[in-house]
Amino acid sequence: MAFKEGDFLQVDYTVWDANGSAIIATTQEKVAKENKIFNDKMKYGPALVIVGAGTTIKGLDRELRGMSANESKKFTLKPQEAFGERNEEMVRVMPLSDFREREIDPYPGMQINLDDMTAVVKSVSSGRVVVDANHPYAGKDVTYEVKVVKQLTADKDKVEAISDSYNVKPTTASVNSDKVEMFFNNAVAKNADYFVGRATTIASIFMNLKNIKAVEVKEEYLRPAEKKEKE
Repeated sequence: MAFKEGDFLQVDYTVWDANGSAIIATTQEKVAKENKIFNDKMKYGPALVIVGAGTTIKGLDRELRGMSANESKKFTLKPQEAFGERNEEMVRVMPLSDFREREIDPYPGMQINLDDMTAVVKSVSSGRVVVDANHPYAGKDVTYEVKVVKQLTADKDKVEAISDSYNVKPTTASVNSDKVEMFFNNAVAKNADYFVGRATTIASIFMNLKNIKAVEVKEEYLRPAEKKEKE
């Protein structure tokens, strides 16, 4: 059975540079370790894709529509359906002094925020810094190997998947008719990322679950245990 717009899918994938055969990304920890690209800051496991919602690149969204649960597929995408063509206007030369004023010591490969976009420092020389805001694989063909692990149909599962994708999975979640209730206790760190992720999760719930009319969030804060003084 083909998937349609609005369907919630959990997808495993591995992506290669179609020209060099180097792995770009993977959702599978085992594959990452075997290919020496494991990152202990990454969260591995099936990724959430909401068909037609712009949560993934165009080519992958199109291919998923013709697949079924538990089906695997391998395909190659051109740049326009993957990470786009390179745009040389997104490559800028900046004075090194701009970085020094912000107490930043740039080096090749460093990622920086440039006009609300992630850019990479390409070179540093003669008081100039070249930064590139293009996606690292813009202009390149890429090959995907994809498996649809599961289709989510229950609203509760959809809510948990959305929140987990923004790294704010609630301690408990429930859906009663047209209302979502989420509870966060001390197991979920209440840092700046939490507040941004929570707001984005709520916005995504309203955008992708049209039957939901209200979201209630409850939080619990416990006093940190006091450290005992050394005798």
